[in-house]
Amino acid sequence: MPRIPTPSQTVGPFYGYALPFTGGPEVAPVGHPDLITVHGYVYDGAGQPVPDALLETWQPAPDGSRSGAPGSLRHDPVTGQVIGRDGVGFTGFGRIATAADGHYAVRTLPPGGVPYLSVLVFARGLLHHLYTRAYLRPDPDDALLASLPADRRGTLLAAEERPGTYRFDIRLQGEGETVFLEFR
Repeated sequence: MPRIPTPSQTVGPFYGYALPFTGGPEVAPVGHPDLITVHGYVYDGAGQPVPDALLETWQPAPDGSRSGAPGSLRHDPVTGQVIGRDGVGFTGFGRIATAADGHYAVRTLPPGGVPYLSVLVFARGLLHHLYTRAYLRPDPDDALLASLPADRRGTLLAAEERPGTYRFDIRLQGEGETVFLEFR
């Protein structure tokens, strides 16, 4: 009997079908006065944009709490289909698909208690997802940043393009490869 590979043994992409949802990139209520945007591109080892990656972000609320807003992801009461966020609550969680040019954008609030957003990357060619961080400001007391060689540290730092807008590109391999974290 032939053996069929499981999804983690098969190079995707499987991510665009059921995982993205309406309002996935809108972590904070639209129009919030402290709203920030983190955006960038996902690049493969050849420096080409990845049009079918999926990113997840997690972060604490500006006050440092980590509970998010319960019920912020609404379902249609008749069909049960996900119809998106309620537009009011802060969730701390985002799910963003890249566009055809590899671009993504998430709108959120500044994280409290930490200087970064946690980022999870799913992309074609990856058998397992990758973890990284997007630092909105360098923190000399951060143990992870301090442990990295100076030339690698910059791959975790988002560049502030203008007040409230940060650019964070992710390079999966090659020159300037983003630092990825290993959890055991």
